[in-house]
Amino acid sequence: MIIAVTGAFGFIGSNIIKALNEYGYTDIIAVDNLTNGAKSKNLRDCDILDYIDKEDFIQAIANGDYDNQIDYISHQGACSATTEQNGRYMLKNNYEYSNVLLEYAQRLEVPFVYASSAATYGDKNEFIEERQYENPLNIYGYSKFLFDPVVRRYFKNGLASPVVGLRYFNVYGQNEWHKERMASVAYHHFNQYQQTGTVKLFEGCQGYASGEQVRDFISVHDVVKLNMFFLLNHLNDTEEVSGIFNCGTGIARSFNDLALATVNACRADEGKSILTLNEMIKQGILEYIPFPSDLANRYQCYTQANLTNLREAGFKEEFLSLEAGVSQYVSHLLKSSKV
Repeated sequence: MIIAVTGAFGFIGSNIIKALNEYGYTDIIAVDNLTNGAKSKNLRDCDILDYIDKEDFIQAIANGDYDNQIDYISHQGACSATTEQNGRYMLKNNYEYSNVLLEYAQRLEVPFVYASSAATYGDKNEFIEERQYENPLNIYGYSKFLFDPVVRRYFKNGLASPVVGLRYFNVYGQNEWHKERMASVAYHHFNQYQQTGTVKLFEGCQGYASGEQVRDFISVHDVVKLNMFFLLNHLNDTEEVSGIFNCGTGIARSFNDLALATVNACRADEGKSILTLNEMIKQGILEYIPFPSDLANRYQCYTQANLTNLREAGFKEEFLSLEAGVSQYVSHLLKSSKV
């Protein structure tokens, strides 16, 4: 069993490879662009079969070099920068790349799971995996949105092998350190608090009070659990499921809640008392900053995954609460900072 994982050295890809190893799978082809060589540390405790550069992989697929060699594809590779404005780069990296792999997977009858995004919904207030609920606000969201209709045409015309798209909501967790500005808010809050004793949130916008914008925050542990659910379905010859599914907890929480969870997890490690939101504001631990002008009209103030289709597909496990997930993540970050 040979499994190809794209974006292998990145945030979610590296966590998926770690999980594959835990299930006993080590024949993994790690595909990525390692221009940022520091990302290699995300796989230093993992076992793989081989590494290939992303561009070389695309060419090898075109040449037929991997025909009848790959048994499963986990396509996590993408540019996830929501502030990126180079549409040509974004579409080539996210849309065209995905098309190449999907065509290969269908031609060779290889199960294919790919990373989509809640950014496809844009400013909609319902998050259901159907066209009428999709209205991306930026080129990143559009690059993800554009691929889903391609997949839906395969669904309509008949699949040669299973295809699953997972629309990731706001993912946080270990191995995201290299994402810089695009790392999760939990990661930024942790570092702000460690460095300055304060955390910063956006002031109110679009009718939401300061810090009261809400998102569906999901731990990378749950994201991996969901990826493994579909992988094991395919490998165990159980009912083969295809579709586009939301990957979130189904519960929207405010950025204030996230800040509270992060700071209190840090304070617990310090042996300090837990604070309320008002106490944090009063003590100057939580500050509100002006809303960035470059995000105007391109920012989702509300997301919440509808899990109906996912539950009907057979995934019944519960997700970590925001407090539990952030507490786990803070423990990991504190441990890593002491190594």
